[in-house]
Amino acid sequence: MSVIYLLIAISIFVAIGFFIAFVLAVKSGQYDDDYTPSVRILFDDELIKPSEKKSEIKS
Repeated sequence: MSVIYLLIAISIFVAIGFFIAFVLAVKSGQYDDDYTPSVRILFDDELIKPSEKKSEIKS
């Protein structure tokens, strides 16, 4: 039974370690997306269907 308590304690410490590593990575900007804004202008705009365009003109 004492082995279960030991494994639970170790798993909690490992989980806390991963959480701290994740928070530090987010704060340092590792997950910031620098690529998408630079190529967003190259993407084509979505086409408006003719039926939607007519309903907008009537309004």
